[in-house]
Amino acid sequence: MKLVTYIAPTPFGNVDRLGAIDGDCIVDLSASFEARMRDRGAAAELARARVPPSLIELLRREEQGMEDARAALEFARTTGGCTVAASGVRLRAPLPRPNSIRDFMLVEEHVRNTGLELPREWYEIPAYWKGNPDAVFGPGDEIRWPEYTEKLDYELEMGLVIGRRAHRVSAADAPGYVAGFTIFNDWSARDIQMREMKVSLGPGLGKDFATSMGPCLVTPDELGDPRGVHMETRVNGERWSAGTVGAMQFGFPELIAHLSREQTLLPGDVLGSGTIGGGCGLEIGRWIQPGDVIELEAAGIGVLANRVVRD
Repeated sequence: MKLVTYIAPTPFGNVDRLGAIDGDCIVDLSASFEARMRDRGAAAELARARVPPSLIELLRREEQGMEDARAALEFARTTGGCTVAASGVRLRAPLPRPNSIRDFMLVEEHVRNTGLELPREWYEIPAYWKGNPDAVFGPGDEIRWPEYTEKLDYELEMGLVIGRRAHRVSAADAPGYVAGFTIFNDWSARDIQMREMKVSLGPGLGKDFATSMGPCLVTPDELGDPRGVHMETRVNGERWSAGTVGAMQFGFPELIAHLSREQTLLPGDVLGSGTIGGGCGLEIGRWIQPGDVIELEAAGIGVLANRVVRD
């Protein structure tokens, strides 16, 4: 499935709804499951509890929630109901407010391209920083240029979303705890980031102002191996970056195993792969400017486009 959060107008204002992309349409999964349950004589309240209109609430139902979502999609395909044209829908980030964000730096080519020296520990443990889940943007959103930076940068990454509570999970079992994958753009204020990290802490202001995700969350059965997914960045239509995350020092299953040793990962937690080799302006010596449109594309996921604006 390709799960989305989309904006639906109502007499009381716009609301977020949970949907699934089905060809040129988007199926309202909550409404479709309610229609399916009503068709079977069940109460609407029970249906809304089983497939809520929020992706993070669905993920909190773990495997049963995903099973019910698939049933809702199949019911809509059978009946032709509960769908809207995708062309007339505005998408938000699949998880407008994730449970948490952890971002890694796992592609050696990216690190070496930035001029950083790799310590021995980089090869031994997957270190990460925590992002700001209250500063998440989706496709089509404008990204405000922070007033404290002159070097704003994009970062082309793959994002993984946890779909089950994970505690002391082995790498072999870890794939069963993945809800899906999305495009992850870790926006960076490079000049302030470099200053912050000289203190051996952070990044803080250098990262926390914006993270883009989207346009959808693709389940593992549909996407396949995320390491082989071709990704690229276009700035105002010109290709700047291209590649895959295939050369990660630690794979996603190893990240889940490492993190869950003494903490519990929760549905709706997001893990970023780190930038692919050549996947940011810093690596290639090019800098985006106010007004630029940055498009990140991943095969099988879609295009995540944002325009940067400066007051």
